[in-house]
Amino acid sequence: MRRLGDLEAEIMDRLWRWCRPATVREIVDDINRTRPVAYTTVMTVADILHRKGLLRREKTGRAWLYEPRRSREEYTAGLMQDALGRTDNRQGALQRFVEHMSPEDVSALAAALRAAGYMCDDADGPGTPG
Repeated sequence: MRRLGDLEAEIMDRLWRWCRPATVREIVDDINRTRPVAYTTVMTVADILHRKGLLRREKTGRAWLYEPRRSREEYTAGLMQDALGRTDNRQGALQRFVEHMSPEDVSALAAALRAAGYMCDDADGPGTPG
C-alpha cells in the first residue's frame, strides 16, 4: 500500500471526517476555503482513488457520490503492515518503533493488544489471539 499524495490525503481526510458520501463539488468547495484547486483536478484525483480501491462511488443524478471503502484506522493499519513487511528483521523494526513511542501511545498499544487477546490484564504474560 502506497502513502497518499497531498491532494489524495486532503480528499480522504474530508471524507473520513464527514462520515458521509460527498460529491466532488462539496470537496472542491471545502478545499477552496483554504487554497485554490480546480474542480477537474479534484475530479481526476477522486477517480484515481476510486480506481485504486480507496473510494467507492455511486451515481446520483449527474454527479458521483464518493465515500471511503476503509476507515482511516484500517488505512493506517495497512500502511503499518506494509512497512513492517518490507524488513527482514520484524522484531528489530518493532523494537525501534516502540522505543520512539510516547507513553500515551505505549498505553494505547497495550490496550489494543489486550483487546485483540494477545495480552492478559494480569502478570501471566502474553496470551494467544482469540
